[in-house]
Amino acid sequence: MAVSVDKTSLLDMKMNEVFDWSDSTLPVRDAIWDHFMEASNHNTDKTTVEAKKYDDMSEADLKPAVEKLLK
Repeated sequence: MAVSVDKTSLLDMKMNEVFDWSDSTLPVRDAIWDHFMEASNHNTDKTTVEAKKYDDMSEADLKPAVEKLLK
């Protein structure tokens, strides 16, 4: 039997739904990925390592960390 999970992670929400300072409709996860891709000169291996840290964060820690990173 499959288990249904209704909770949507903050990572899957659009930037402009989470942050009042953003007008981006990208999901937060994609905005983080894009940031690290640019910062690492499009090195996928480095980006994967950096972005993984945000996947492992609690929801309470995630929003301030993303705001600090992207604002």
